[in-house]
Amino acid sequence: MKKHVIIIMLLSVAVMYSQKKKNGTVYIEHPAIEIVEAMQQADIAGDVDKVASYLADDFMSVSGTTRNKNAKGTNKEQFLKWVENKTKWTAYASLTRHGEAYPDAIEYKDGKTWVQTWNYLKGVHDATGVKIEMPLHNLYRLNADNKIELEIYYSYPVGQDIRAGFTERTNGTIYNEHPHINKVRRMMAAFENMDLEKAYSYFDENCSFSSLEMPVGESMDLDEVKESHKGFYDKFEISSIDVVGYPDLLHYEIGGNDMTVQSWWNFRLIRKSDKKKIIMPAMYTHDFNDDGKVVRSIGYFSTKVLDAK
Repeated sequence: MKKHVIIIMLLSVAVMYSQKKKNGTVYIEHPAIEIVEAMQQADIAGDVDKVASYLADDFMSVSGTTRNKNAKGTNKEQFLKWVENKTKWTAYASLTRHGEAYPDAIEYKDGKTWVQTWNYLKGVHDATGVKIEMPLHNLYRLNADNKIELEIYYSYPVGQDIRAGFTERTNGTIYNEHPHINKVRRMMAAFENMDLEKAYSYFDENCSFSSLEMPVGESMDLDEVKESHKGFYDKFEISSIDVVGYPDLLHYEIGGNDMTVQSWWNFRLIRKSDKKKIIMPAMYTHDFNDDGKVVRSIGYFSTKVLDAK
């Protein structure tokens, strides 16, 4: 029985290995790679004549992600027109290999040579200011004359963002009077009058607090803010907190129906150590939840003014 098992195992291994069939060779260095990368850089530079010199007369460029069964792709003439036009609306364009990726050239047994590339495109759309930063994956097929006859591209459709930049659309409603604005005003009045229990009552217990002076991604919870405020009150007396202009409530359409109050204030302070009067400008954004509590507070101010001589 053991002998039979060994024979079966050997046959299985033989079957697995017999299923392999070589269909070409992959190269990390190849003239076709040089041709493709030279064409790509000429494309980015907008050098139409140089790009044309690398393309076959019957060149076609097609999307590898389109679901349009009738898509015919882009021919050489159309592609060159695209190369010419995009330099007119793209600034700071660059194309590099993506990270540690590198292109491959594959010579298939049928005589065709393919090059596959992984790149990273950067630039700015001049008219809309849309920042273009995206990975690109392309396949290129070369003919017997070492001309590129086919390009298949796989990329994020950044054109959607650019097209959106040419239209006007609203993203909600701005209020200059709203119950949430009233809450912010009452909150600041409570801080001015040191009614801290009332002031903190407007915040959700899980509220996050951050400011311009904190590292990106860091925040404090309500208890940490209360402790931080104690140190401030030990050193400064609040004469008044005066609104600058008027607060706005932004009720967004995009992003989950969020409501944010943004407000501007002048903190009129007296430094207890030397009775120095200081004015500290500040801007705040307060995000409200469905229960009418503040769930995120961001402060934009500089505490360096508190060290004024």
